[in-house]
Amino acid sequence: MQFRHLGRSGLKVSEISYGNWITHGSQVEEDAAKACVHAALDEGVTTFDTADVYAGTRAEEVLGRALAGVRRESLEIFTKVYWPTGPGQNDRGLSRKHITESINGSLRRLGTDYVDLYQAHRYDHETPLEETLKTFDDLVRQGKVLYVGVSEWTAAQIADALRIADEMGFDRLVSNQPQYSMLWRVIEAEVVPLCQKEGIGQIVWSPIAQGVLTGKYLPGQAPPEGSRATDPTGANFIGRMMDDDLLTRVQELKPIAADLGLSMAQLAVAWVLQNPNVSSAIVGATRPEQVRDNVKAAGVRLGEDVLARVDDVLGPVVERDPARTQSPAARP
Repeated sequence: MQFRHLGRSGLKVSEISYGNWITHGSQVEEDAAKACVHAALDEGVTTFDTADVYAGTRAEEVLGRALAGVRRESLEIFTKVYWPTGPGQNDRGLSRKHITESINGSLRRLGTDYVDLYQAHRYDHETPLEETLKTFDDLVRQGKVLYVGVSEWTAAQIADALRIADEMGFDRLVSNQPQYSMLWRVIEAEVVPLCQKEGIGQIVWSPIAQGVLTGKYLPGQAPPEGSRATDPTGANFIGRMMDDDLLTRVQELKPIAADLGLSMAQLAVAWVLQNPNVSSAIVGATRPEQVRDNVKAAGVRLGEDVLARVDDVLGPVVERDPARTQSPAARP
């Protein structure tokens, strides 16, 4: 395993992070989830990402139990706040009330006194940014949170947060967690340049494009049983990519991976790690062998000729529009 600084902070994270968005508490049983976490630990992964909303809060509980007994100081545990975790009007968003109640719930479910990184899961248009940032800063001062970050914020929203933090003396954001892959590059035009300048690192999710970049989804064929495309949550995200032209082009990446002695998944994860602004790539798994395969992307360096070949193959199916980074206009 290789390690990188999270942005310009002093915190180091494993190049490969383990995430449990769809898997823990929903797609796989707890024993399988624990086996995947232990495989990640065995492979040198130290960074684990979750969120209060995953599997209706169950994902945090499963991760907490899976990490029980592991030396806390050897781990970096990340979680998030924004999406609804209950039926009430204040069980969502980035208000002082919800953030405070949410972090207490997350700490309890994870079985820890603090999280290494607390992230605003989306931008809340209904809460003053000053209120959100002040609450985050208070949590840092209380020792419940060590660093703060965001997820799926636009460059303008990140810039506003940095300006307010500097003006009011709050802790600055150190990270952004965006979707990023060979097929989804919407952060490259605006978010990455700003973050490089301001010392914010990307912790990218879906580097394998929900499994599409493994090549297992074939044009003209139904998705394999039990895959992300058949999971109710995963299918919402993967639907756009179930396009025959796109899937055909992905199949054409196989010779590139083979020439490098990499699996398709390893090539996809290694590709996002070539971006110097990426601190870590989040991978999920339903089986331990998937973890062991993915982590082999750590430390792999791809030549410019390889990156050019990937671009030539994927061409027009790559999404690059910065406007695709969006948060709900009102709290869900």
